[in-house]
Amino acid sequence: MTDDPDLNRAYGLKTSEDSVALYRDWADTYDVGFAQANGYILHKAVARHFALMGGFGPVLDVGAGTGLCGAALRAQGIEPVDATDISPEMLEVARAKDIYRTLFTSNILNGFQAPGAPYQGAVSSGTFTNGHVGPEGIDAILSVVRPGGWIVISVNAQHYGAAGFEAKMADLAPQITALSHTEVAIYSPDASGPHARDTALLLAFRKS
Repeated sequence: MTDDPDLNRAYGLKTSEDSVALYRDWADTYDVGFAQANGYILHKAVARHFALMGGFGPVLDVGAGTGLCGAALRAQGIEPVDATDISPEMLEVARAKDIYRTLFTSNILNGFQAPGAPYQGAVSSGTFTNGHVGPEGIDAILSVVRPGGWIVISVNAQHYGAAGFEAKMADLAPQITALSHTEVAIYSPDASGPHARDTALLLAFRKS
């Protein structure tokens, strides 16, 4: 594994400190060097699915990064949108796009002190994946959403099975309703490379 920011390094993360370091290095080139270059489309699927489920703002974008999912939500007519991410550098890139009402740095594994809570809904694109956040992160999201609010998170399909998401969702059954799983592509059909055909599961549910 090299020190250059790329998907292999991202999937190999072990600690929160590793994440902070990676995304500090990746922030300035992420949109063009990764998202555009690899045909990354997962954020659009998440935003579209949130709108399809009937989600509306104010909504919290968890693991917002440079604002790709936030922009996709706005394109669906959903606002206001707040953003949180572990990387202040990624959020600074997002801030320059004037997408979000409020941006704040947080580690989902430590919970949120979200200034806009409770939210009508929440989304997360690309955060629940290899080397990043496991099913335990869902608790923090639930804590900042109003009862009845929609939550849509993407989970890398491989990570879903390996990290115990099925058991977690079963444990959450008393706290959620209308759970569904929808498999989507992470990258565009013309993408190439070792991860080009990777998929994610969109977990959509309402807080009871």
